[in-house]
Amino acid sequence: MNPPTHTAKGRSLAILALCLATVAGVAAVGGHFRPGEWYAALNKPRWNPPNGVFAPVWTALYLMMAVAAWRFWTRAGWRRARPGLLAFAIQLGLNAAWSWLFFGQQRPDLALLDLLCLWLGILATLALFSRVDRFAALLLVPYFLWVSFAGALNLAIWRLNP
Repeated sequence: MNPPTHTAKGRSLAILALCLATVAGVAAVGGHFRPGEWYAALNKPRWNPPNGVFAPVWTALYLMMAVAAWRFWTRAGWRRARPGLLAFAIQLGLNAAWSWLFFGQQRPDLALLDLLCLWLGILATLALFSRVDRFAALLLVPYFLWVSFAGALNLAIWRLNP
């Protein structure tokens, strides 16, 4: 195997920067819709994590998502990466929509439907990424597990607040 050229390294770094910027943009959209008085007044299950847990967990997850997309794209090449990157983009959109639905629109019911679609989108992305780079797919597993937990939490909050 030949060592990477400066051009290949530069392209790889540009792809990493694009992946980081894209995921940061989604995080910024989601961060725009914050828990407020409405959320504080909701009934929540006893196993609801403290609010301070969410930001560090999401920061770690977003970083892993960006690195997963970068690894996948650089290993697959643009042509072969398109279906996986499309699935990745769709699930990112669903991720951002959840915050808008849950906190912005105060609709846990619609947010739960979005989360189900997000869960399926992450599964599709995992499957597509794993065909090219198993490590990239593994980087998405904590995200999938956290979204599964978030779904259970979303459902509990919806049921506790008719």
